[in-house]
Amino acid sequence: MAAAESKPPAGAAAARRLARSCWSAFWDYETPKVIVVRNRQLGVVYRVVQLLILLYFVWWVRVHRAEELPGPGDGSRELRHHQGQGHHLLGAQSVGRGGGGSVFSIITRIEATPSQAQGTCPESTRVTNATCHSDEDCVAGELDMLGNGVRTGRCVPYYHGDSKTCEVFGWCPVEDGASVSQFLGKMAPNFTILIKNSIHYPKFQFSKGNIEMRKDGYLKHCLFDEASHLYCPIFRLGFIVEQAGENFTELARTGGVIGVIINWDCDLDLPASNCNPKYSFRRLDPKHTPASSGYNFRFAKYYMINGSTTRTLIKAYGIRIDVIVHGQAGKFSLIPTIINLATALTSIGVGSFLCDWILLTFMNKNKVYSHKKFDKVCTPQHSPGSWPVTLALVLGQAPPPPCTCSTDPGRPQNGGQSQAQAVPPSRLGPTSAPSEQMVDTPDRGAGPGPGASAPPQQDSTLTDPRGLAQL
Repeated sequence: MAAAESKPPAGAAAARRLARSCWSAFWDYETPKVIVVRNRQLGVVYRVVQLLILLYFVWWVRVHRAEELPGPGDGSRELRHHQGQGHHLLGAQSVGRGGGGSVFSIITRIEATPSQAQGTCPESTRVTNATCHSDEDCVAGELDMLGNGVRTGRCVPYYHGDSKTCEVFGWCPVEDGASVSQFLGKMAPNFTILIKNSIHYPKFQFSKGNIEMRKDGYLKHCLFDEASHLYCPIFRLGFIVEQAGENFTELARTGGVIGVIINWDCDLDLPASNCNPKYSFRRLDPKHTPASSGYNFRFAKYYMINGSTTRTLIKAYGIRIDVIVHGQAGKFSLIPTIINLATALTSIGVGSFLCDWILLTFMNKNKVYSHKKFDKVCTPQHSPGSWPVTLALVLGQAPPPPCTCSTDPGRPQNGGQSQAQAVPPSRLGPTSAPSEQMVDTPDRGAGPGPGASAPPQQDSTLTDPRGLAQL
């Protein structure tokens, strides 16, 4: 007795069916189907999403963002004083150290400690634990990070008054004990500042400066005015402080940082005369924070007296000017416009996706909408006259052939009736319109007789390839 043939496991068969199904579905083509759903709420959501997408591309992409935001160029500055006498001396003493090419400072108050030399002297009373009553209060060799030198261990009288402080070894006398203050706030408002700035946009090959090129000595007698002298970048220091909303006397005493902001926003589709600088001024240091408010720095001048090194220590308070340049330029270009337009039109499809998701998920009749939206249309797998049928369809002489999505070859089609029966051919006669050929007619008897009607022209077209030659 032959051994029973082993049957493949059910899981393997199911896997093969699933694989065949996936492979068949891989070659399916999906085409959109338009269904008009008359629902006011869904329509409002759809139009609002479309409007938001259009506003994003019109306002943000094409208006707010420029095509190029390069570095706007270089900036330079120059300090001048209008008074003729003492011009060079004032200019040299009033310009302090800067933090870069577009940063400079103007000294408005100084505290000078002259004739300092290496030696021993009383420590400043401002230093923590510097006050003492006897030598036991001072530790020899101790160094305070905020002090002026190393302590010697002695308690000595202070420069003035009855108090005593610990003695230190360093530059003596210390600045608090012998400093001389000088205030320049009365003349400083009349200082003038010339700010020269130029921009260059390499992509557009565009350059421009903030100074008007004239040969009549224009810059020697003009001051900045936004309306009448926009291209005369000579600013009074008092004008800058006033535009920043600060009190000049207070600012000159404690010091501060003022930002001069130059903004170049240019539409290069317009003439170059429409690309102009816009100036604004504001204070940059936090004036309401005592720990970091104001602006000051120290420097010293060294010289030799009788073979010993001597210096003058200067603590300078001033107004630091930071020149900050911003700029952006844009110009119409066809290629970015086409790309942005295509992106915008593609993004509008997000509204359709969102509304379809709402329609098929949250609506009351979502199953009805799903049935209406998704159809499955199959083409006949084995048609005996495929190329004549295609030709007839192109010529509009025959309706689309009936088909079924069933893959079972033994399953009857067209309501259980077999299609194997041969239909006698008939000549194709003239027809008035293709639509008349697509009208379904009721079946009559198939036997001969005067009452029997001829087979429909559709069947003859599908089964008689020779009849198509007579078209």
